[in-house]
Amino acid sequence: MSRTSLASIIAVIGAAFILFNYSTSVDGQTGGAERPRAAGQPSPTPTPPKIKKEEDEVIKVDTELVNLNIRVVDRNGRPITGVKQGEFKIFEDNVPQQIEFFSFSEVPTNYGIVIDNSGSLRSQLEKVIEAGKILVATNKPADESLIIRFVSRDKITIEQNFTSNKTDLNDALDNLFIEGGQTAIIDAVYLAAEKVSEYEKDRGKDDRKRRALILVSDGEDRDSYYTEAQLFEMLRETDVQIFVIGFVNDLSKEGGFITKSPQGKAKSFLQRLATETGGKSYFPNNTGELAGIAKEISSELRLQYSIGYIPTNDRKDGTYRNIKVMVDDGPGNLKRIPITKAGRVAETEAPAPAKVSATKPSN
Repeated sequence: MSRTSLASIIAVIGAAFILFNYSTSVDGQTGGAERPRAAGQPSPTPTPPKIKKEEDEVIKVDTELVNLNIRVVDRNGRPITGVKQGEFKIFEDNVPQQIEFFSFSEVPTNYGIVIDNSGSLRSQLEKVIEAGKILVATNKPADESLIIRFVSRDKITIEQNFTSNKTDLNDALDNLFIEGGQTAIIDAVYLAAEKVSEYEKDRGKDDRKRRALILVSDGEDRDSYYTEAQLFEMLRETDVQIFVIGFVNDLSKEGGFITKSPQGKAKSFLQRLATETGGKSYFPNNTGELAGIAKEISSELRLQYSIGYIPTNDRKDGTYRNIKVMVDDGPGNLKRIPITKAGRVAETEAPAPAKVSATKPSN
C-alpha cells in the first residue's frame, strides 16, 4: 500500500472518531432523544449521576455542633472515670440526641480567678491568695489563666490578662488588696464570663478548649448594674463553667417573714451559678480548707468528658433548650451522676440585639 493511501485511511478514521464524539457530546448537553447507533456499535459505559455545580464552587453544610463538658461523680461527689460513649444518653428538650464527638482526655483550659477584695473578705484574703497559687501551680503548659479583682462596679480590674506564665500570675495574686466599697459580684461575674467566653473564640467549632471561672466571694451583692436575670441569660449563651468558693458564714442568718436571710440568699445565688453552668460550689467553714478545695477544683477541671452532638432541632430561633444527660449505672449498680450545664441558647440567623444599651461597668 502506498504512503498516500495509508494517510487517506488514517484521515478518514480520525474524522469518523471526531464526528462520533461530537454527536455524543451534543446528546448529553441537550438531553434530547438518543441517536440511533450503527449496527454492532457497543453501548457507551454509563456514567454515575453527579450534582451539578459551578467550577470551584464550595459546598458548605451549616450545622450547629453543641459541645458539652460533663463531670461524672458517685453519690459522694468523687469523680468517676472509664465511662464509655455508649453509656451516655443526651436529651435536648426531652428528645434523644446522637453523639457525634466523644473524648475523655486532658484538654487545655482557659480560666479566670475572680476574687472579691471588699472588706468582707479581709480575714480570708491571705489564704485565698495561697489557694490561687495552688491552682496556678497545677496549670499545664497549654493552660492560660487571668486574674480579676473586684469590689464595687467601678472597681473591677484585670490584674493579669490571659497568660501561661505562672510567675506573672503569682505576682498578680500577691498584689491583691482589700478596699472599701459596695460589692458588685454580679457585674464582676458578668464581665469575667464574657472575657473568658470570647477569648480565642475564633478557633471555631472545632475548639475543644475548656473555659471556666473560679469565683471567691461571700456572695452578697450590693452595687451591681446588671441584674441576676441578665447574668443568667448571658451565662446560658456561653460554655463557661463556674466553680464557687463561698465564704457565707459571716453573713446574717436572720431573714424576713417571706424573704431569705442575707446568708441564705447569697448561698442560693452562688449554688445556682455553679449548678446552671455545670460547675461546683464549695462553702468552707474555715480558711484551712482552701488548699484542699483548690486541688479538688484543679482535678475537677481536667477529669471531664467532652461530648458533642448536632441537635435534631436545627431551627436557629435563639430559643432556650433544656439539656439532660443520663449515664448507665456502673458495675455493682454503682450510681454514676453526670453534671453539666442545664441548657443552651440556640443560634440565630441574624445577630441578636444588645441586651443592655447603657454603658457597662468599667473593667
